[in-house]
Amino acid sequence: MNISFEPKTRIVALASRVLAVAHTRIEGAWCAYIDSVPGINHRDESEIVLNDGDKLSEDIARVIFPEFIDIPYAK
Repeated sequence: MNISFEPKTRIVALASRVLAVAHTRIEGAWCAYIDSVPGINHRDESEIVLNDGDKLSEDIARVIFPEFIDIPYAK
């Protein structure tokens, strides 16, 4: 059986220059980060948030990204 993992990333603009980005991990959990960005291209800027942003607490992340309700939050 050949199963490949495809991560899912979701982006929510909390303001034009503030992004929250959620990302699934290979171990079956997810996490979300927040950071300020230039506000030019959110899709491109989401990678910056994932690499350099501050990790959101689980309770706040679950409010912003309700589509991950059934997936554990990474500690």
